Amino acid sequence: MKKVYLILILACLFSCKNDQTKFLTETVPAEKPLLFKEELTPKNKLIHKGIFSPDFKNYYYTLSNKDYSQFDVYVIEKRKGDWSIPEKAFFNSEYNDHGMSFSPNGNTLYFSSTRPTNVEGVAKTWHIWKSEKSNGKWSKPVYVDIPNLRDKVVSHPILTNAGNLYFHASNLDYSKMDIYHSKNNNGTFGKAQKVLMATNLNGDKCTPYVSYDEEYMLFATVGNQLDLYISFNDGTGN
Repeated sequence: MKKVYLILILACLFSCKNDQTKFLTETVPAEKPLLFKEELTPKNKLIHKGIFSPDFKNYYYTLSNKDYSQFDVYVIEKRKGDWSIPEKAFFNSEYNDHGMSFSPNGNTLYFSSTRPTNVEGVAKTWHIWKSEKSNGKWSKPVYVDIPNLRDKVVSHPILTNAGNLYFHASNLDYSKMDIYHSKNNNGTFGKAQKVLMATNLNGDKCTPYVSYDEEYMLFATVGNQLDLYISFNDGTGN
């Protein structure tokens, strides 16, 4: 069985402000990752990205077949100190769903999905979707249009305090994968631009996590193996 680890690197250490009561274990992870709920992964599945809701009461995670033919998002809820039995998330569909994240205020959930957009000119592949929370209820997910990437694979979105949306995108065959960002223009997003980095890295870049204040970014490179990197904003947009 593939083991699940709780790796709360800089992202959680900054956002949780050392409040250990919010963590899922008695010990805050440091240099070594902590094993977390190994039973979440069935023997015939792989586990992927997981996120906590802003109040730490829900944990969303993705399971896929070992051949990556189907992705589904599940959720467990903290109830009176115990975690509930996993259920499919409210936005999970008969298509593939993955790469979820919450907006800074917790009222919008972004994710990537292969569900049909029903928009002419948009490729049938992964695109960004979102659901809004109002009066405690989540809305039906809607397609988030990135105008110059309608014919690309677009996935793993995350929104910052400034309203900038970060994600990775690639050709339909998953080649030339890189990290992009798009600015919010009165509720819609403009043309995406590549995130500029001072150093050229070998391999494609994907799955960004950007701090809400855009001070740093965690991401993976795809080559002979997956490697994790961190990059800091130099104050000029690079």
